[in-house]
Amino acid sequence: MDADVHSPMRGILLKILSVVVFLGMSTCIKAAGSDIATGQITFYRSAFAMVPILGFLALRGQLRDAFKTTDVTGHLARGFVGILAMSFGFYGLVHLPLPEAIAIGYAMPLLAVAFAAFFLGEVVRLYRWTAVMIGLVGVLIITWPRLTLFEQGGFGESEALGAAAVLLSAIFGAMAMVLVRRLVQKERTHTIVLYFSLSASIFSLATLPFGWAAMSWTSFLLLMIAGFCGGVAQILLTESYRHADMSTIAPFEYTSIVLGIVIGYFLFGDVPTATMLAGTAIVVGAGIFIIFRERRLGLERKGARKHVTPQG
Repeated sequence: MDADVHSPMRGILLKILSVVVFLGMSTCIKAAGSDIATGQITFYRSAFAMVPILGFLALRGQLRDAFKTTDVTGHLARGFVGILAMSFGFYGLVHLPLPEAIAIGYAMPLLAVAFAAFFLGEVVRLYRWTAVMIGLVGVLIITWPRLTLFEQGGFGESEALGAAAVLLSAIFGAMAMVLVRRLVQKERTHTIVLYFSLSASIFSLATLPFGWAAMSWTSFLLLMIAGFCGGVAQILLTESYRHADMSTIAPFEYTSIVLGIVIGYFLFGDVPTATMLAGTAIVVGAGIFIIFRERRLGLERKGARKHVTPQG
């Protein structure tokens, strides 16, 4: 095996870079303004993401193979569910403080554990179920002050709707993760990445008749940069998994909350509340526990395979 193929430090660095670039994407979307249609944002995010993805695949000589697939239906299903996750997430992003939108989004990997048990038949034991429940309590702590705005100001309160939208985004995002787990059993990673951007662009373009906003050149440029950043970040994330185990680099996803707090404060004047910080600490703690629990179970399974007596 090439030394570069398994290099944990390189994997961690690529993961952190992907987090930074994804945050750059989110910052551009939030800065573009809340008056732009969600489908419009999603289209630019998906369409311009294809520029670096296609360039990267061409550079690696994988462009032709990337379009070859045996499961078009699976890619379309993943694209449709993924576009719902992105749309709700982007709506929440422009109506919530940046750190809160990030923190509520951490519910996605917790829900993915539950969905994997229900839909894929994966075995989830008491420790991980407990962590999932504790993590969701943390999400409730973060969102509750926003959701109670429904009672104070009616259904039109933008922050309450934003919190609900990010929760829906986490649910659909977890469903998308389940669909991806099915796809990776028979499809190449670069094929999955390419078809997601392609299908997401098509699905979001279908929202054009429902009214897209006339944008300023500044907003157009911000959304174009957001899309490009999304594509670059996806490449960095995919490459990080080539150099290190998922359980090694996954905890570094939570660096996004620290960076999000800094960016939110200096660019948008978002000041994190004590409730938000407490809930985030609970969610992050539960997520990290699940990651290390997965790693331990993986090592145990590997050890068990090594000690199986050969037959015959």
